[in-house]
Amino acid sequence: MRIYNFKVNKTKLAKILLFVFILICLVILIFSFSNLFTKVKNYKTEEFTINDTVLASDSNEISSSQYTNVLKSVHENLDDYIGKEITFTGYVYKIDYLQKNQFVIARNMIINEASQTVVVGFLCEYNEISNFENLSWVKLTGTIKEGDLNGKIPVLEITHIEKASKPDDEFVYPPEDTYVPTSNIY
Repeated sequence: MRIYNFKVNKTKLAKILLFVFILICLVILIFSFSNLFTKVKNYKTEEFTINDTVLASDSNEISSSQYTNVLKSVHENLDDYIGKEITFTGYVYKIDYLQKNQFVIARNMIINEASQTVVVGFLCEYNEISNFENLSWVKLTGTIKEGDLNGKIPVLEITHIEKASKPDDEFVYPPEDTYVPTSNIY
């Protein structure tokens, strides 16, 4: 019968376990980042298609179901939409830092199962916007042009605006399945 006497160096064992733990964390981190960057790369190379006809004709009415898809597409491909005319319904959202003739034609987009919303919309320019109250519902027609608000963005130059009633479903939903929230709601 043989008897082995092992001495365990606790300091050495702790260092080895720590090294193994760090190595496992690094492998997981590298895998996660590679997975994330692969998805971002694939997303950027995929062609974004929507079920609207804004590019096909000069004037189009956008429904609530198309609203965020069109909004996203116009922001991402502004040059393709310059000069196009669109019509849709939203509410007037006046923001203090905008010029007197500017406002956002807005809708509330539901971002989660708890029905939390964020305001989304197009920046608009209209000299007579003071005739419309903040948060009043309107139907408008405007021509898309390039504007600047902390960077290049689409701006609607309003050609026609009229009061409208609140739609049955006043909310809009994220575009397709590609929406990623960029802020937390507390």
